[in-house]
Formats: sequence, structure tokens, C-alpha cells
Amino acid sequence: MSVTSLTSNLVIHPDVAAALSTGQAVVALESTIISHGLPSPRNVLVAKEIEDSVRAGGAVPATIAILDGKVHVGLNEAQLEQLGDPDSNVIKVSTRDLGPVIAAKGNGATTVSATSHIAHLAGIKYFATGGLGGVHRGAQDTWDESADLVTLARTPITIVCAGVKSILDVGATVERLETLGITVVGYGTDRFPGFYRADSGYDVPWRVNTVVEAAAVANERDRIQAPGAIVLAQPVRAEDELDLALHDATLASGLAAANQANISGKDVTPFLLDWFHTQTNNASLEVNVTLINANALLAAQVAVAAARG
Repeated sequence: MSVTSLTSNLVIHPDVAAALSTGQAVVALESTIISHGLPSPRNVLVAKEIEDSVRAGGAVPATIAILDGKVHVGLNEAQLEQLGDPDSNVIKVSTRDLGPVIAAKGNGATTVSATSHIAHLAGIKYFATGGLGGVHRGAQDTWDESADLVTLARTPITIVCAGVKSILDVGATVERLETLGITVVGYGTDRFPGFYRADSGYDVPWRVNTVVEAAAVANERDRIQAPGAIVLAQPVRAEDELDLALHDATLASGLAAANQANISGKDVTPFLLDWFHTQTNNASLEVNVTLINANALLAAQVAVAAARG
């Protein structure tokens, strides 16, 4: 199916369309980090930095979002600024929200799940983000689990990330990744990363040490048409980690505050991320920015290597 025949609501940026038509490497980027992950005006500056990191790796960035009911694959500067404007009424959009938001001609920032789905429709094979969503703490009672996992189980895309957000139940998430048949590969590590921390305390089943090795895994998955995503997990550098004691204390207080405020579901993650930024005097924000730029660069390098065969 061609990109142009998918839907009249899919708008491909000219640079992205040109790259896709010539087989050039393209890396998809989510937009929730702009509208819900980072404070304004830093959010727009970081969004531009991330796109520049993709370009530095030799690929074309494709930030994905919904604006006025149109699904945009690749954004211009004015559109990035619109997403980052706190007054733009931008909704956090998962796959389940795509139909309603588009029908209402609304504005939406796409999560990992929605970004993965749209990127795959557009023919993009690589995606960079900070940390995945996963199983929430207490899910044995609430059944609270991110749609990221289910979407990645059925979407053949390679996503570069720093593991799953450490505010989640990492152990349960690792188990769900296995159950759902999502391939997890550590980049230069035998341990599953923990977003703000390089080591979550859990192993990864596979490891690669170079961009070429990572590209080979992705290409062979495509050739055999194995279902589901590849999670290429790159840990934050040890020197950039959030201090362990500070991390654990901030997480404990944030979970207590969220519980007291009756915050649940998809509102938990942005609440806790903001809590981390505030309580760590933005130290966690700097870790977040550092790791997502590193992931964007790596995703571009792997995409370029994969395009070379």
C-alpha cells in the first residue's frame, strides 16, 4: 500500500517523503515529549535538538503529531512551536485516541504507541524515544498497562530507547515484553536500562556492540517477517545517570503524591516526570534530554547502516 493511498489525513513532510522515496534513512520521533514531557519553552528547544541529533547521524527526522485533525509525519518549526505552546490544547494521543482526535479535527501529541503505528503506516522502520511505557506499579490490582507494549507486539519497527521509565514496574514490564514476543536487544550492555539509571536490575536476552550488528538484527527480522518490534535498549552513560539515592527518594515521594491526588492511568507518567523535574531541581530533566539525544543519534546511525544492507 502506498503512503498516498493510506488516508487523506496523512501529511508527509517533503523532506521525509523525498527520503522515503529514495530509500534514505528516516527516524520517527514522538511528540508527547514536546507537549507533555518537558516544560515550556525548553520543550521546543529540545525537540529541535533531537531532530538535529537524527540529522547528525545521517538520517531525516520525522516528528509525528496531529494538528487540526491532520496526521503529520515530519513537522516544520512553526508546528513544533504550536505543539510546545501550553495554550494550544494538545491532547496526549495513544492508538485508541487516533480516530476521535482526527474526527474532532483536534491537536494531538503522539505517544510511543501512536507514533509507532503511524510511522509504520508511512513506511518508516526506525523510531527513537526516551523510555517506553510499560506495566504500572500495582497493575496486579488495577490492570494498568501502557498501550505501548501491545502496539509494539504487532508493529514491525525498531525502537531505540533507554529501557522503560523507572517510575514503572520494570520487572513486570520485562516479563510482558517477553510474553508479547517483542525482541529486546541491549546496545553495549547485558542489562536492561532503567531510563534515569543505566541498570534497572534485569538482564537483556540479546546484546549487540556496534551499529552494524544492530542493523543486521533489524534487517534479518524484516527478511523473516517476524511480527513485533525490536527494542534496542541503550543505557544512559554512567556519568549522566541520576544519583541512585536521589532517584529512589524522589520516586517514593512522587508515587505517594500521585496516590494522594488520585492520579491514575495515562496521567501518572506526566505527573511523575514533572515531579522528578521539580524535586531534583531539573537534574532528571537533563538526564532525559541527554539520553533521548543519544537515542536519536543511535537510531539514525542504525537506520543508515541498515539502508546500506
